[in-house]
Amino acid sequence: MPITIHPDLEAKLRAQAEAAGITVEMYIERLAHDDRVALEELESLALEGLNSGDPIEMGPDYWEEKHRRLDERWSKNGTR
Repeated sequence: MPITIHPDLEAKLRAQAEAAGITVEMYIERLAHDDRVALEELESLALEGLNSGDPIEMGPDYWEEKHRRLDERWSKNGTR
């Protein structure tokens, strides 16, 4: 399937493919594959987060408690 792309982008793709020792077609296939894998991983992480337990309301009280606990931990470890 022929695709028309900007000459600058074509040059970059050719250079990357050549550096990898593969054809431009194989390089683009690899990009598409890597994109699909990244999307699947993102979806998996999102589902993991949704299924990780009861939801937490992140209002001002939540953040105040987080800061208090962090300050407490810093003071115990002597770092800031």
